[in-house]
Amino acid sequence: MSRTRVLIAGAAGRDFHNFNLVYRDRPEYEVVAFTATQIPNIDGRRYPPELAGSLYPDGIPILPESALEELVREHEIDSVVFAYSDVTHEHVMHIGSRALAAGASYHLISPAETMLVSTKPSVAICAVRTGSGKSQTTRHVARLFRENGKRVAVLRHPMPYGDLAAQAVQRFERYDDLEAADATIEEREEYEPHLAEGNLVFAGIDYERILRAAEEEADVILWDGGNNDTPFVKPDVHIVVVDPHRPGHELRYHPGETNLRMADVCVVNKIDSASQAGIDAVLNSIHDNTTNARVVLAASPFDVEGDAEEIRGKRVLAIEDGPTLTHGEMTFGAAVLAAKQHGAAELVDPRPSAVGTIAETFEQYPEIGTLLPAMGYGRKQMDDLRETIERSDADLVLIGTPIDLRRLIDIDKPALRVTYKLQEMGEPTLKDVLAEKGLLETALV
Repeated sequence: MSRTRVLIAGAAGRDFHNFNLVYRDRPEYEVVAFTATQIPNIDGRRYPPELAGSLYPDGIPILPESALEELVREHEIDSVVFAYSDVTHEHVMHIGSRALAAGASYHLISPAETMLVSTKPSVAICAVRTGSGKSQTTRHVARLFRENGKRVAVLRHPMPYGDLAAQAVQRFERYDDLEAADATIEEREEYEPHLAEGNLVFAGIDYERILRAAEEEADVILWDGGNNDTPFVKPDVHIVVVDPHRPGHELRYHPGETNLRMADVCVVNKIDSASQAGIDAVLNSIHDNTTNARVVLAASPFDVEGDAEEIRGKRVLAIEDGPTLTHGEMTFGAAVLAAKQHGAAELVDPRPSAVGTIAETFEQYPEIGTLLPAMGYGRKQMDDLRETIERSDADLVLIGTPIDLRRLIDIDKPALRVTYKLQEMGEPTLKDVLAEKGLLETALV
């Protein structure tokens, strides 16, 4: 039988999931390779045979996306499958044009084909862009279920940056589990806040096994999406966070627009800091592009640890979540807002002091500007981040990342942490909507 030869273009996440659900153990397909982009140092590995299945005794190579045309021609690829997130629609079709010109067909797989069905009630929290506020929304929803006496398991979008075979199924209950897994900054930013609130976190690569493991311990499954990807688990309620700081992005980025159009509930976040024009624009998008999605309005107030007056008059180095600044394209976060609100003398430009992989990040994403992305996909990047902070001439460091970086790297300057939370404004609330859907006891309403 002639096998359809497939190349999956990904970034160590959605691509592996699509393979597991659509291509693994199907002899009519031969997945020749994955390609990789977005995340440093994830190419050059192999998808291991333990995960690839009996048809791939040597595993599957993971190669750089830059070699796409060469791979299509050399391996006579029939189909290139696009499988990563938070890129413009134009970017998706640039990859498509490269595949088509090289001689392959080009495919997107429907979210319906890759959503697992849970035996437990499930809620998905997704977004139209990275940095919209998914994680704080997920924590808020988890809190509602815990208050309702439910055991909650959070399934986090994959972040397999290390040993793929060892990361097939991961369970995190306490900080020691993160240490044992040698979790990166990016992983800790997503997992630690959940652990601090008492949520079990599951992640990894093989989400069929991950979901079944979570169902053994939980009454409710929460899908905590990554970037602006669609859910891996079929939700009873699909919540999508929309960002009025980036109006129009909900219709220009893949697969964020898909999430918008699938939404049961849209959370319009950050209304305390966004312009009215931005709020109105995203409300119009929701009205025009969803099927009667409920709208929940929310603010994202920030809190500065200690005495916020320490910021006044200081030259401040603002550190923000890395992915939000890079492919998320945000130009500020909690640390920048806190610096401005509390009278910092100026924001220190970290670019002159940047070293190694941090300097490379600024070269790749020049629009970041005068704030420091907390990149930490491995120990080398963490060391470069520490040295960049040390070399800056800031009086004070403001840490606007979801975790306290001081737990991972030594910061040789005075530092304060700035955190966000979700604050719903008006009605309906998420509690109201979940109760209407029968997922929370109506007594809570």
